[in-house]
Amino acid sequence: MKAKKILISGASIAGPTLAFWLHRYGFEVTIVERAESLRLGGQNVDIKGAAQKIAQWMGIEEEIRAADTGELGVLFVDKNNVTKAALPKGESNLGMSELEILRGDLVMILYEHTKENVEYLFGNQIIALDEHQDGVKVTFQNGEIRDFDLVICADGIRSRTRSLIFGDEPVVKPVGLYVSYFTIPRTATDSRWARWYNATDARVIFMRPDNEGTTRASFSFMSEPMGYEKLSQEEQKALLQEKFADAGWEAKRVLAELDNNADVYFDAISQVFAPRWSEGRCAMTGDAAFCPSPLTGMGVSLSVVGAYILAGELSRHDDHSDAFAAYDKAFRPYVTEIQKLPPGVPRLAHPKTKLGIFFLNTILNVISSKFVIKIGQLFSDKNKSSTDDTIELEEYGK
Repeated sequence: MKAKKILISGASIAGPTLAFWLHRYGFEVTIVERAESLRLGGQNVDIKGAAQKIAQWMGIEEEIRAADTGELGVLFVDKNNVTKAALPKGESNLGMSELEILRGDLVMILYEHTKENVEYLFGNQIIALDEHQDGVKVTFQNGEIRDFDLVICADGIRSRTRSLIFGDEPVVKPVGLYVSYFTIPRTATDSRWARWYNATDARVIFMRPDNEGTTRASFSFMSEPMGYEKLSQEEQKALLQEKFADAGWEAKRVLAELDNNADVYFDAISQVFAPRWSEGRCAMTGDAAFCPSPLTGMGVSLSVVGAYILAGELSRHDDHSDAFAAYDKAFRPYVTEIQKLPPGVPRLAHPKTKLGIFFLNTILNVISSKFVIKIGQLFSDKNKSSTDDTIELEEYGK
C-alpha cells in the first residue's frame, strides 16, 4: 500500500507483533507506550494453534519454548492441600497447552525482535487525533505533534486510544468475575504443579510456578459489576483482604504478601465487542478490539493472529480502506467463535457452596482419570477442529 508511516499505540503483545510484520513488509513503524518501560508482569499465557504457526514464521517459537515455565499441570486441592483432581499438561483439553510462557517473557521476546527496526516511545501516549486527507496528525502527551499515514490502536481492553477513535461504540462487557494477579516468594508447599483452590462464596485462589524462582498467585471471585476496577490499588488490596480473610488453605500466606507487593494487577474480567475495527485511517487490534477474556485461553493467540492478518492485508492493498475491510472479513468470524463462552462459564469453576465445590472436584477427578483421558485423546486425534485451529492462515508477501 502507499501509506508507509504507521503509529501503533501499545507495546504489549499485539502491538509489537504487528510492528514485526509491518517492518518486514517495508513500513516505517513507531510504537508509543504510556508506561515508562515494558510491562513485564502477568501470569502464564498460551501460544497455540494458528498463533504457534505465526511464532514459527517469526523465528521465535524456540525462544518461547526455552522460556517455558516448567509447569507440569494443575492440581485441584482442598483446604488441607489434599489433591482432589489432577490435570497434567498436555493430557487433557482442560490442562496446560504445549507452549506456556510468562506474559512478560513473551513481551520481552517480541521487543528484542523489533527494537532495532521499530521506534519505541515510552512514557508517552496519544491525546488527540486529527485525520486529514493525507494522514493523521497525532498530538502526544509530551506536547509533540507528528504526522502518520495510519494509526493502529493495540493498547488493551481499557484502551484510551480506542475512545479517541470510536468513542463509546465498542462495548466492554463484564462476565461477572474479578481477578487479581501478583508475584509472591516460593515456599516448600509450592512445586512445579499449579494449584487451584475453591473456597465457598464463589472464591478461588490459584498459584502457579514460574521460571524465576517465584510463584504467581491470583485471587478471583464472582460478583455483579461493582466498579471495583476503578478503585485505587490500596482500596483494591483492602477489598481482597476482606474477601479472602476466611477463605482457608493458604489464603493468609498470600494475603500477607499482597500488602508488600507494589505490582498488583486487578480488573473485572470482560470481553470487548466492537461492530467495526476501523474508522478512516485508524484501526484497532488485540484486546482493544476483541478481547475474548482469559476464560477462553485464547487472548494472546487472538492478539498474535489478528496482528499478523492486519499487517498482511495492509501489505497487500494499496488503499488502507480495502486493507481494513479485508482484515475484518478474514478475521471477524474466527473472533466471533472464540468469544462464545461455554455455558456456565465462569460460574462452574467458582461454585458458591461446599456441595458445589464437592461436585466440581468430583467431575474434575473423573475427567482427569487415565481412562477418560485416553478416550478423549482418541477423539481429539480424529477431530482436529478445535477452536484455535479453525482459521487458515495465508502466507502474505509470497
